[in-house]
Amino acid sequence: MTCFGLDIGGTKSSAVLGELDWERGTYYRVDRVEIPMEGDSWQSVLDRLVAACRNMTFFHQELKSRAVGISCGGPLDGRKGIIYSPPNLPGWDDVPIVDYVSTALDIPAFLENDANACALAEWRFGEGIGCNNLIFLTFGTGLGAGLVLDGHLYSGTNGLAGEVGHIRLEDDGPLGYGKHGSFEGFCSGGGIARLARELLKKPHAPSALDAYSVLTAKAVAQEAFRGDSLARTAYRISARELGKGLSLLMDILNPERIIIGSVFARSESLFREEMERVIAEEALPSARAVCKVVPAGLGESLGDVAALSVAAQGMLLAES
Repeated sequence: MTCFGLDIGGTKSSAVLGELDWERGTYYRVDRVEIPMEGDSWQSVLDRLVAACRNMTFFHQELKSRAVGISCGGPLDGRKGIIYSPPNLPGWDDVPIVDYVSTALDIPAFLENDANACALAEWRFGEGIGCNNLIFLTFGTGLGAGLVLDGHLYSGTNGLAGEVGHIRLEDDGPLGYGKHGSFEGFCSGGGIARLARELLKKPHAPSALDAYSVLTAKAVAQEAFRGDSLARTAYRISARELGKGLSLLMDILNPERIIIGSVFARSESLFREEMERVIAEEALPSARAVCKVVPAGLGESLGDVAALSVAAQGMLLAES
């Protein structure tokens, strides 16, 4: 199936043309254009992405795209095709993105939040191939989950299934998703940076992090890999809470695979030992025994394949 995909993010967005074989689990990215997000209106951004798709159609006339899939951070309503004011997209208020893009390209358009889209991509083309029950965790700027249960993407009653970042794991801790001590507060890029900043405020041995004027999870990971004690402590705290959160998900949903992207995928060795120790203590043995926790398999292609997967899933459901 030939499709377009639009992956919409806070700092950059991309349009991609690709071919997917849903049943065989293969994909081919034919062409791709990335654009910066520079505070433009949503209409301007979408017009540039639509123009990129039209150019791809011109340069690849042998391919006819059947649909366009859109992956974007929420809140949004995939059924209505509307984006509702995502925190990383100022001014994107009540955007009728499906109607706008579908009309502009004259093909069906489908919308999913980024966690669901990534769950689809990893299920069909990545680490989730062959699974009937899996969870994908974003673990990037924030923490959200995409759920595939009994072989179907599960969105919930009004599209809010998978907002696991809102779960409170501790009475206090870094702020995430509007809650101190939340899953997102401990297990997100921003959360790890906040953990390190709090540790720096306390008496501590000299740390390479003392020299940073701006701390990011990437910087903390870099120093942790170099052996910095304070940086490794920040990651160990995040890993401990990740283990608690994963144990809850294992006990409640009994998945066979939990796939984690972004920060975890890039820094797995900083998490693995402490995370596994906590899971061994907290999760039901029978649930733990059937579930593997793995980093996302699609790497830097994940966003593109996720958007394409939304198109393919939408067409298959429409035709069934």
